[in-house]
Amino acid sequence: MDAAQPLYDLSPLLRMALLGGVLALGPLAWLWLRHRDASPAGRAHALTLLVLFLTFDLVVFGAFTRLSDSGLGCPDWPGCYGSASPLGAHAEIHAAQSAQPGGPVTHGKAWVEMIHRYLATTVGMLIIVMTATGWRDARRGRAALSPWWATATLAWVCAQGAFGALTVTLKLVPAIVTLHLLGGIGLLALLAVQAELQRPRPLALSAALRRGLAGVAALALLQAALGGWVSTNYAVLACREFPTCQGAWWPAMDFRHGFTLWRALGETKQGDFLPFEALTAIHYTHRLTAYALFAAMLGLAWALRRGGADARRVALALLALAAWQLLSGLSNVVLGWPLPAALAHTAGAAFLIAALAAWLTRAALARHAARAMPALGAPAGAIL
Repeated sequence: MDAAQPLYDLSPLLRMALLGGVLALGPLAWLWLRHRDASPAGRAHALTLLVLFLTFDLVVFGAFTRLSDSGLGCPDWPGCYGSASPLGAHAEIHAAQSAQPGGPVTHGKAWVEMIHRYLATTVGMLIIVMTATGWRDARRGRAALSPWWATATLAWVCAQGAFGALTVTLKLVPAIVTLHLLGGIGLLALLAVQAELQRPRPLALSAALRRGLAGVAALALLQAALGGWVSTNYAVLACREFPTCQGAWWPAMDFRHGFTLWRALGETKQGDFLPFEALTAIHYTHRLTAYALFAAMLGLAWALRRGGADARRVALALLALAAWQLLSGLSNVVLGWPLPAALAHTAGAAFLIAALAAWLTRAALARHAARAMPALGAPAGAIL
C-alpha cells in the first residue's frame, strides 16, 4: 500500500451508498411484485425473510473473502484506493500487485473485497427500508411488530460496518475479525427472531426442553466464537489428523499465547512470532468444544423425539445440522482445509445459530400463550 494512501478515505462513501441503493431496488421490486396483494404485515414479514436470506449470503461471502485472503484486497475503507470500485483504482492495484505478486492486493482480491462491501451496503439499505416501513406502519396502526426491532437491527448493522472498517484498517487483527464474524451471525439471529414474531408458530416444549434448547444455543455461540478464532488465526491445519492431533491425544499446547485476545495476526502480544503450540491450543480447544456441542445436539434431539410433530421436526433438523457440521469440520482437517468445506462449515454454523434463535422464539411464544390463555379465556391463536 502506498504510504500516502490514508486508511480511511470517505470520498467514495456517497457513491457506494447510491450503488447499494440501486442494488437494493432489484430485490425490493421482486418483493413488491410477488407480494403486491399481501397485507402490510405480510409484506413486512416477506421483507424480513428477504433480508435474512441476503444476510446469510453476506456471512458466507464474508467467509469466502477471508478464506481467499482478500480481506485487504482494498487496503483502505470504504472504497478502494479512494475509488468506489477497483476499476477506478486500476493503476494503484496494478502497482501493488507488480511489487508483490502474491501479496494481499491483487485485481482479483480487490474485486472479492469490494463485492463483499457492495453486498453489505445492499443489506444495510434494505434494513433502512425495513426500519422506515416499520415506523410508517406503526403510525398507521397496522404494524405486526414494534418498529424498535427494526431500529435495533439498523443499529446492529451500523456497528457491523464499523467492525468491517476496523478489520481493514487494523490489518486483520484476529479479535476484530472474529467479532465481525460473530456480528454477522448475531444479525442473522436477530432477523430470525423478528421473522418468527411477525408470523408466530408456537413450539410447545416442556421447561426442561426449553432449558436444553437454550443450553445448546449458548454452546453453539461459544463454538462459533472459537471457530472464528481458529479461522482468523489460520489454525485449522495445526492438527492434520483425527481424532488425535500431531499423533497425540493431548499435544503440546500454549494456551497463554493462543488465547491472548488483543494482538496482531501471527504475533504474540510482545510482537514475537506466535508459537505453533499456540495455534495447536486454538485448534484443539475448538475440537473439544465441538465434541460437547455434538453430544448436546444429539441428546436434545433424542429428548425432542417424544414431543409433538413440531418437536420431532426440530429433532430431525438438529440431527441434520450436527451431521453437516461434523462432516464439513472433518473435511477441513483431513483434506487440508479445502475452500468448499470451509465455506460449508461457516454456513452450517450460521444456519444453526439462526435456527436455534428461531426455535427459542417459538418456544417463548408458546409459553407466553399458555400463560395468557387462562387469564383471557382465548385460544392461543387469538393471543398470538
